[in-house]
Amino acid sequence: MKVFGLAGHSGSGKTTLMVKLLPVLVRRGLSVSTIKHAHHDFDVDTPGKDSYEHRAAGATEVMVSSAKRWALMHEHRDGPETDLDGLISRMSPVDLILVEGFKREGHAKMEVVRGAAAKPVLAPDDPYVVAIVSDRQLTGIGLPLLDLDDVGAVADFIIEYCGLAADGAPHRREA
Repeated sequence: MKVFGLAGHSGSGKTTLMVKLLPVLVRRGLSVSTIKHAHHDFDVDTPGKDSYEHRAAGATEVMVSSAKRWALMHEHRDGPETDLDGLISRMSPVDLILVEGFKREGHAKMEVVRGAAAKPVLAPDDPYVVAIVSDRQLTGIGLPLLDLDDVGAVADFIIEYCGLAADGAPHRREA
């Protein structure tokens, strides 16, 4: 499985880009899964539901299943947060895992920089940033700069960088 990330400061447009990018990649024949990092306490369950009650009663993991989907919830309790490699190891095989967030992890990533967000660019201090996607011109970065509104070009870059063909098969590079 190939892993590629979208990183950037909060409010930079990572989720918006991800939601536009996913259908483009899928239409090109790739199977794609995502991992999203949340910086705060979050819950995907609802108090009063059986699965919530199982976790509240002390279960470490609770799996909920139906004819349409299944979900696994894992409680850290007082343990450490699982790192990206640990999360990836739990994913089913796909062509590409797109990671949103995890900006401090050591995987290839594209930084999303939006003009409205007046935050410093991460790329100069992160050797894993391989390109920038932005709605403004940036100079002196020394990395490929892609237009935030050209999702097709972003998809092309990711496919090429990861060595994937449009049908999901790895590119065969001639020697």
